[in-house]
Amino acid sequence: MELCRRIGVLKGDCIAIDGSKFKAVNNRDRTFTKNKIANRLVHLEVDVERYINEVVRIDRQEDGEARADKVAHLARRYGRIQQEIARLKAMDRALADAPGGQISLTDPDARAMATSARHGGMVGYNVQTAADTESHIIVTHEVTNQGFDRDQLSPMAIAARDVLQRDDLHAIADTGYFSGPEILACQEAGIITTVARPAPSGNAAKGMYVKADFAYDPERDVYVCPAGADLIYRYATEERGIQVRRYRINECQTCPLQSRCNTGTERHIARWEHEHLIDAMRERLSRDIDPMTLRRCIVEHPFGTIKGWMVHTHFLTRRLKNVRTEMAPNVLAYNIKRVISLIGIRRLMQAILA
Repeated sequence: MELCRRIGVLKGDCIAIDGSKFKAVNNRDRTFTKNKIANRLVHLEVDVERYINEVVRIDRQEDGEARADKVAHLARRYGRIQQEIARLKAMDRALADAPGGQISLTDPDARAMATSARHGGMVGYNVQTAADTESHIIVTHEVTNQGFDRDQLSPMAIAARDVLQRDDLHAIADTGYFSGPEILACQEAGIITTVARPAPSGNAAKGMYVKADFAYDPERDVYVCPAGADLIYRYATEERGIQVRRYRINECQTCPLQSRCNTGTERHIARWEHEHLIDAMRERLSRDIDPMTLRRCIVEHPFGTIKGWMVHTHFLTRRLKNVRTEMAPNVLAYNIKRVISLIGIRRLMQAILA
């Protein structure tokens, strides 16, 4: 990054953060969760009952050497199933202490993760990148075995700020990174964040009023509903570790807009104590240049390029420490090729020699 700053290809005042799943050296059949073990045990118990019924039938209807051979064969199958049941039950007990509630037999650090693919997911790692929005250079990256992104916003943004050696930074991320505590952590670190907020429900598409249709008046500390009535602050509570203020109006039964608002006599609105950060993000999202479109154009290309280079379509090493080491030269190679495309190989070589 120091070289990129010196030759002027790294602006570094805005970054786009994203994550992508990379396959591990671990087949899905060799990763176990409680639900997966429970489902397998159900199927095995059905097999046990089937074998027992078959032995009883053979014992009643057949005799001689043929019966003995069939019973011996079924007994061997029954024994193997009982061994598998015992193995799965032992693994189920071990899951109590397993990180993430999963056990992977080939690569113990790999985790089953959901993806947008049709068939549901993969066993792998979650690679995080923070790329400069102007040069598309990857400023920093990380490999984690968490299957979700919501805890990665502040670690990635702060790491990028430290690499860039800036006092100010703007970080853009998609809905997977939306987390109140993470947004607050970035704010406290002096980092402005623009993160798309997930849609809370499908009510807006049905023509119903949602929270965004209620305007907050900070001077009076009230929400104003679409009909112009005030939702008054009632009480504060803690929900999932964050402080939330509750606003309510109980005059909905006479409102002409009630059919588009609620089915009861009251309407409630919850407001996070740092909701002003979310309001500021909503304002940034409404500007002419859509930050989410900008983010998508920046962060998806590096992942596609790197995955194209990994002809095996998965990591070649096992364990998180080794996978991180394997990922680093891929990111370095991408950045080198990116700088070459920006300034040319001759100028890059001159800068390196200087």
